[in-house]
Amino acid sequence: MSARGRCARVLPSDVNKVCPERGDEPATHPSKMSDFEVVPNLQQSSSSVSRSRRKAHFPAGSNEKENLISWIPENIRKKECTYFVESSQTSDSGRIVCECGYLREQHLDDAAKPPIFLGKEWDPSRHIQEMPTDAFGDIRFTGLGQKTGKYVRVSSDTPPRVIYHLMTQHWGLDPPNLLISVTGGAKNFVMKPRLKNIFRQGLVKVAQTTGAWIITGGSHAGVMKQVGEAVRDFMLSCSHKEGDIVTIGIATWGTVYNRESLVCPMGGFPAEYVLDEENQGSLSCLDSNHSHFILVDDGTHGRYGVEIPLRTRLEKFISEQTKVKGGVAIKIPIVCVVLEGGPGTLDTIYNAITHGTPCVIVEGSGITIALIQSKLSVLFQDTYELFTESKLVEWTKKVSPSQPPLRSKRRLPRGIFSLGDALFSHVHAASRNQDHFGRENWDHQLKLAVAWNRVDIARSEIFTDDHDWKPSDLHPVMAAALISNKPEFVKLFLEQGVRLKDFVTWDTLVYLYDNLAPSCLFHSKLQKVLLEEREHTAGSKVPRLQMHHVSQVLRELLGCSTQPLYPKPKQAERPRLSIPVPHIKLNVQGSSLRSLYKRSPGRVTFTMDPVRDLLIWAVVQNRRELAEIIWAQSQDCMAAALACSKILKELAKEEEDTDTTDDMLALAEEYEHKAIGVFTDCYRKDEERAQKLLTRVSEAWGKTTCLQLALEAKNMNFVSHGGVQAFLTKVWWGKLSVDNGLWRVITCMLFFPLLYTNLITFSREKRLQPPMGCLARLRAFFTAPIVIFLMNTLSYFTFLLLFAYVLMVDFQPAPSWREYLIYFWLFSLVCEETRQLLYDPDGLGIVKMASLYIKDFWNKLDICAILVFIAGLTCRLIPSTLYPGRIILSLAFIIFCLRLMHIFTVSRTLGPKIIIVKRMMKDVFFFLFLLAVWVVSFGVAKQAILIHNEERVEWLFRGVVYHSYLTIFGQIPSYIDGVNFNIDQCSPNGTDPYKPKCPETNGDNNTPIFPEWLTVILLCLYLLFTNILLLNLLIAMFNYTFQQVQEHTDQIWKFQRHDLIQEYHGRPPAPPPLILLSHLQLLLRRGLLRQPATQHKLKEKLEKNEEAALLSWEMYLKESYLQHQQCQEKQNTEQMIRDIAQRVDVLAELLDLDRVKRTGVVEQRLGSLEDQVHQSAQALRWMMQALRGNGFSSAEDVPPVALGTKELALEGRAEESQPPCHVLARNLLYPGSHILRFPVPDEKVPWEVDFPLYDPPAYSADHKDMAVQDPFSLSLESLLKINYNTMDGLIDRQSFHGLYAVQDGLPLNPMGRTGLRGRGRLHCFGPNHALHPVVTRWRRNLDGSIIRKSLKKMLEVLVAQYPLSDVWALPGGSLEPGETLPLKLKWILRREFWPQFQNLLKQGTEVHKGYLDDPRNTDNAWVETVAISVHSDTQHDLEMKRLNSFLQGCDPELCIRWQVLDKRIPLHANHKELLHKVSTLLGAYY
Repeated sequence: MSARGRCARVLPSDVNKVCPERGDEPATHPSKMSDFEVVPNLQQSSSSVSRSRRKAHFPAGSNEKENLISWIPENIRKKECTYFVESSQTSDSGRIVCECGYLREQHLDDAAKPPIFLGKEWDPSRHIQEMPTDAFGDIRFTGLGQKTGKYVRVSSDTPPRVIYHLMTQHWGLDPPNLLISVTGGAKNFVMKPRLKNIFRQGLVKVAQTTGAWIITGGSHAGVMKQVGEAVRDFMLSCSHKEGDIVTIGIATWGTVYNRESLVCPMGGFPAEYVLDEENQGSLSCLDSNHSHFILVDDGTHGRYGVEIPLRTRLEKFISEQTKVKGGVAIKIPIVCVVLEGGPGTLDTIYNAITHGTPCVIVEGSGITIALIQSKLSVLFQDTYELFTESKLVEWTKKVSPSQPPLRSKRRLPRGIFSLGDALFSHVHAASRNQDHFGRENWDHQLKLAVAWNRVDIARSEIFTDDHDWKPSDLHPVMAAALISNKPEFVKLFLEQGVRLKDFVTWDTLVYLYDNLAPSCLFHSKLQKVLLEEREHTAGSKVPRLQMHHVSQVLRELLGCSTQPLYPKPKQAERPRLSIPVPHIKLNVQGSSLRSLYKRSPGRVTFTMDPVRDLLIWAVVQNRRELAEIIWAQSQDCMAAALACSKILKELAKEEEDTDTTDDMLALAEEYEHKAIGVFTDCYRKDEERAQKLLTRVSEAWGKTTCLQLALEAKNMNFVSHGGVQAFLTKVWWGKLSVDNGLWRVITCMLFFPLLYTNLITFSREKRLQPPMGCLARLRAFFTAPIVIFLMNTLSYFTFLLLFAYVLMVDFQPAPSWREYLIYFWLFSLVCEETRQLLYDPDGLGIVKMASLYIKDFWNKLDICAILVFIAGLTCRLIPSTLYPGRIILSLAFIIFCLRLMHIFTVSRTLGPKIIIVKRMMKDVFFFLFLLAVWVVSFGVAKQAILIHNEERVEWLFRGVVYHSYLTIFGQIPSYIDGVNFNIDQCSPNGTDPYKPKCPETNGDNNTPIFPEWLTVILLCLYLLFTNILLLNLLIAMFNYTFQQVQEHTDQIWKFQRHDLIQEYHGRPPAPPPLILLSHLQLLLRRGLLRQPATQHKLKEKLEKNEEAALLSWEMYLKESYLQHQQCQEKQNTEQMIRDIAQRVDVLAELLDLDRVKRTGVVEQRLGSLEDQVHQSAQALRWMMQALRGNGFSSAEDVPPVALGTKELALEGRAEESQPPCHVLARNLLYPGSHILRFPVPDEKVPWEVDFPLYDPPAYSADHKDMAVQDPFSLSLESLLKINYNTMDGLIDRQSFHGLYAVQDGLPLNPMGRTGLRGRGRLHCFGPNHALHPVVTRWRRNLDGSIIRKSLKKMLEVLVAQYPLSDVWALPGGSLEPGETLPLKLKWILRREFWPQFQNLLKQGTEVHKGYLDDPRNTDNAWVETVAISVHSDTQHDLEMKRLNSFLQGCDPELCIRWQVLDKRIPLHANHKELLHKVSTLLGAYY
């Protein structure tokens, strides 16, 4: 082996020789830096690593690499042997080695000197010293796809916190959600393909979904190789978005082959490592599929297992850390996975289960369950040898409550269960046993399930009948599930009773928007708004996010028709209150939640519509599943769906990622279909109420309507719905019946007296209502939008006819009366356009209304026509420009005629064609750019070739553009070809203004001299590209546009129809020029009378009761729609195939499981039979030996003895264990004695369950100080004197639970077995009655105000600590026969206060009456108590003051105090249950 790197001999000048830098090969690192604080007691270099951010890689010469180079040698050490002592063993090559395993030349120079003070014996503690490490940096595996990882050589005594700091701060690893420690065989072994797939897929799936760290031995052999290959296969098949898997190899430095290539005192960036399995010998190579390596050095060579102590300490340290993610803080759990292995692996398993670490063992990989159970013999010692297999299983279940580590050991049957499920279930089981307060830590388990995204575990193991969850307890994990995009958990929490109205507060929304993903487009828009506000206020800091900033962005997305959803608060600082959960570690706007909880609950700010707020938050992040769950909870569902469609379409316009854009557009279309589906169901049920939903003003969505939202989002499918079109038709006809023919309307419009006939019917008359009056009929007819439209159309045609007549016939120098009429008519049109511009019923402002007015194409055309007309009128009134004025007016007439197309949009036939023309105009506009290139290029070349120095600009334009353009249509100039050249058609010198200049000619015969062949070729190419290529391209573009519009002709026409109907719905009834009368009336109302503007838009403000009933009806039909959708999905062929495949898989697993169970039963029976045969053979051998010894031997063969086998009764295991009836009554050690109970498993507690092995000890204490007590002996004659289930003298033996059973003179505990017979330390057999008063008062501040926590009032309870007791208890206890107050209560109160306290008990509230789970209970004696709540509600309660004054202590060791009521109070566990009931009764904090 080559020489070892000597750190002391490496000079700075030799660094590049030892470890050359490779600046062009950056190392790969994770892309994010955690906020983990610097580990205390670490030596910090002058250039310590930055804690605020994490780089993706460390390029050569960067500050991060320099920080690493300076930090690692100062904080991480290696070990070197400083004294060479010759060993009796030799190296593989036969050379002399030291006791440490290294050759002489691999030691330092000082190590070979004669020993003076070191002694002759080699001692690792004295002869191995630590010094700065010389191997760290990036490791690159050559020849294997250039895989790069991190590595460091550390001393075996390195503190775990230093290594953890290195991994999280310098290596850039995020703290894990789970730590998976994989152990097993280090030798290569062959796994069966199915077992290999289960192991690989399960392990990698868990690591990828939970963000776990996988820790292995790091070598390229055995189980470490299997893990590396599993990670490699996953990385090759996964996408980049799924992220990397952190695989950490902890190996022994002295056993790594080719480790000298890793030695680099200044760090290897990277260090080249060659994986050479052929020449490694007894050493091992590092696995190339691991991402990080920690090489543990103890100064020796070739000794395996050196890394195990450091690995154990590191894993324990990591498991004690707390990770905060998504607002939820969890302790990092750890699980051990065992695959193959030998005796060393058994030691690892034993250490794991001893320390409470769950251990998952993969069966079929070389470890038998018998070997594992042999390690458990330590817990049973000598008696373990007498156990059969069945008894071993039974006793393992018995002692499981007292030996929690045994519950962490499991096997993984081959091909049956998922390895991931096994890991999750075992970590959850371990978390229950690690609770600091003696009960299951439900919050911790739920946080783990959310962090791992395992909703199945939450449903099956957390949300059970064992624990009652309050909705407020789920608020923090609800926020975490929302932020981390876990829709299944959100759905689960909603099912568990979380009310969005209570969960979504103002501060909750701020917190959610603060935690938007930085890659989200909405997040960047919010940041832009904050930066603009900072620039506007000239501040130095970016303002913190408020909801009015969100509202500003949302209004940009929803359109100006909506009001701000979150108005800006008037006060400078609004009271803040965050999510009311004490265990969540969040920071909202710089203040912790715990400080916010202490504020008054009256200052909580709730939102108007919490479902809307969460829906918007989910939609702006394009979270499909989460938004769908929230939308299903919405009440105003149709408006919500249309608003989401609008938001998504607007975001898609600005999104740069094409995939995200497609997803947004698809989701927008999906929400449009949801709105259509709900509206369809509503329209089928009730047309009138469905149409009200279209025009109802939604306060939650910015005082807009569903119809307006659909129009803003351009949801053509929704607008073209039959119900929407029926509503628009109804609006179009006004109060007229839609059954009237158009010819009838035109006839009545021309001859209005016909209105009083039956020619026209009104909608009121169709509903059989009283007939309308004369004026009412006249007003209803002429205010109908269709009549207004027809009159305006007739007026406009009249205006055009009169205009044309004046231009062609009556255009005099002095305007005639007809011309003045045109001017007056135009003035009325100008007034109407001005009214439309200033009409602002929504209060948007003149600037916004002007921008909306200009956006309309027809308004632009109107403005253009009016301006051209005014310009022509100005020129016409000036005598010198009379003719130019007529020309301009003629152009204005053309524009006015184009305005007729707007009228034709009402036609189902012509309307779509006008849309086609408008879109084709856009095609022509872009086509002209291509055409201009060819026209100008050909025109300039032709002009330069034919004509010399043409100075006239107009003829230049003609030659370059005009003639070239006409050439496309066949008008080819004659002079371009010499054959048709005529000198008389041109001017030789260009002096004739009416003739073009002649081409270049020969002066003698006046023939052109330009190259005719060139001009002809240019002309042919020009015509080829323009006439054939470009014109056909234009035709193709027109055809595509036509086909595109033609496919959606009906939808487009129906969508455009709304604009025309809305325009004439709010237009004055009189046509121009009579419309001036309406304008004058409007001016008088608004200007002089100051009357508000009349709402002409299609909006309707409903009363609260009517709106609530309408929304309830809509919500009911939405539920019907969702159910129908679910049924359709189930009937889908693909879904049915998936369901059948899933059922087949489940059935196959059940069949395999049944086969394994039956195989296990057979194995158990055979094992029992073998044990019995062995014992019988031993007994027979002993008997024969005894007979022979007594002279009964015979030469004849002993006849065979038929041995009967005892039938093994196997108890069927229940799939779901029922919760125990009592727990404290089954504690292993009976209180106040050395008696051990017989272990009773949960399923064996009821008396109805057969338990043949049950043999509990008997114990009855002798109370010498008690006057009345039952005999402590269990003799039958003494027990027959006792009368059960009745009053036995002064002793009340009646149970609150009714009659109890009596067996052999002893009563049976109604709650089941306890593991102990007799009466224990209780006085009587059967029920021992007790009384527990719960005296409480409110906890108050010095000013008398009640203290609150988590929005609830806090209580103080009166507790006492009796002599010889370490815990506090309620002031009560057992009742003596004939007494009404317990003796312990009398110790506390003075005698004169006893009657008054009895009155207080009578006035109190009974909170419990019945069995009490007490450690003193036995099979034949138990405690039944009555708990009464005595509460003082006021501060000046006289009775409570008297109670305080009469409190006393007869015993100086008796302590009495008022204790703050909290679930962490050091009280008896059964008393805590009573306090919990009292706090629930009073609505107080617990």
